[in-house]
Amino acid sequence: MPGCFKKTLFALASLVSFVSFILTVVAMGTPKWMTGKILCKTGADLVNATDPELVKFIGEIYYGLFRGGKIRQCGLGGRRSKFTIFPHMVKKLNTGLHVMIIMFLCVAVFFSLVSFGFCILNAIKVPYRAIKGPAGVCLWNVLAGGFIVLAVTSFMAAVKLHHLTERIANFRENVFQFVILEEQFEDCFWLCVASATAHAVNLLLIAISGIHFPKIKTKTEEANVTAEDIMY
Repeated sequence: MPGCFKKTLFALASLVSFVSFILTVVAMGTPKWMTGKILCKTGADLVNATDPELVKFIGEIYYGLFRGGKIRQCGLGGRRSKFTIFPHMVKKLNTGLHVMIIMFLCVAVFFSLVSFGFCILNAIKVPYRAIKGPAGVCLWNVLAGGFIVLAVTSFMAAVKLHHLTERIANFRENVFQFVILEEQFEDCFWLCVASATAHAVNLLLIAISGIHFPKIKTKTEEANVTAEDIMY
């Protein structure tokens, strides 16, 4: 049976793994990875809009891995619309990269659950095989955190290098052309970053569990037996 100190650390590590699982699942299902402001360039050029008038042509956009929405401002008031990435829009994006992001996160979710199970196993008993012990827990956390980092990096590449926001904003826009004025990563994106950080925390907890602290030995007083004590 593991000691109380190790039980506490592995129980805490299992909680961290479960939190990482929840954060990744929530992030995948929420449509706010990215928000931005979009300018209706066609409408602004038609009326030769100056700086004070450009406000009438600036809309908003937000999207995640599966769906999103935008507010079109082309001089006639805001028009809200929602869209889904699958099955139609993904053909206009970098399909391979977008699917890879989702696959990376799915694999990370799987390894987070594996890490959760192995942490509970180590909190209950000392496994016979090394792969089920701290070494295995480290492996699953490295894999889970690594796949999340790959997903986050791939999403940043899609946004910055493949102009993901601009492609989504101009999807099925035959008359108007939109340009991106600003874009920023939102809470769901940072949830994935927090999830990867949680796995790094787990590695630290497992490393601490392997430290062998010196045991404090109490000195017992030696009994001095005298001739008088024997007589009594």
